Amino acid sequence: MATHARPVERTLALRQAAAAARELVAALSALAPAVIGEGLPAESISQSFFRVREGELSDQQAALHGVMVVHRGLEDLCEAPLSGSDLALEATGMRQAVLDLTGAAPGADPDSIPPVAVPEPAAGASMESVWSARWLIGHQVHVLFNICAAVAVADATRHVRHGDGDAALSRLADATAYVRGFPAAMTHASTVPADYYMAAIRHTMAPPSVDVPLSGRQHRGYKLFRAAMKDLLSVVPDSYEQLAARAPELAEARGALLEADIVDAERHVTLAYSMVHLHRSIAQRPDGPDNAVAELRHMRHRRAAQYASLIRFGDHYVADAVAGLRHS
Repeated sequence: MATHARPVERTLALRQAAAAARELVAALSALAPAVIGEGLPAESISQSFFRVREGELSDQQAALHGVMVVHRGLEDLCEAPLSGSDLALEATGMRQAVLDLTGAAPGADPDSIPPVAVPEPAAGASMESVWSARWLIGHQVHVLFNICAAVAVADATRHVRHGDGDAALSRLADATAYVRGFPAAMTHASTVPADYYMAAIRHTMAPPSVDVPLSGRQHRGYKLFRAAMKDLLSVVPDSYEQLAARAPELAEARGALLEADIVDAERHVTLAYSMVHLHRSIAQRPDGPDNAVAELRHMRHRRAAQYASLIRFGDHYVADAVAGLRHS
């Protein structure tokens, strides 16, 4: 995909990708129809707000619903002012999701793909409705990446346990592609004016619009990913130097995944600052000491401290500081 091309060429590439995704949705729908998500109960306020549901699906249905999320994401990216670098990361995560969900083999020759008729973009929707929809669409892509990353990390951990090094490396690389896509998808969701977000979206995620304030901690997909990461590090707890001495490729693959996880936390800090500046998080207690940005920065520091000895260029300054606070 021409992620860094001129606007016209980039948009054409995105429309072609969206059209191809629509054709894949149609082909999968012909095998069995999609599950009506609104007919399933929401297990949390967050699921209800972001139009996400959980349920038992066949492989075909899981592929269909995943590709539907990718299709909606690509349709919106045709208009969203996302940077080329983030577009490349999000598109890579989308491609990996399609491969994982459909079982297709990577590496198809683009020249062998038949041309796709590209429809003209829809007209008439107000910018406000586009921005509100984008907030949901970007978050749904993020949820898809979370779930796919959790599965990839769990697969890698299982392969490590069974001594299948090549398979473990492959799935760690897949997981890293998803985690690198986390902040890109969140940035996609946030490509709306900050003043519009503050005036029209933010209050809908807090009482009285909802019973309890929405928080990332409520996303089950993210919880599954964090649990999978914890399990991986329980199986491969060695320091970077120790692991590199006996399994250098595994040390690098694990390090790439952990670095991506730290960068995700770092970018969440800067993204929150761009959207809410120094306001408090809607999920914080009234008597809490920090604002949203400071709380996210603390999360980044804790993660960097945890990973300091596990990656090649660990943040040992923060690790020492966190260790000192724990013993003070």
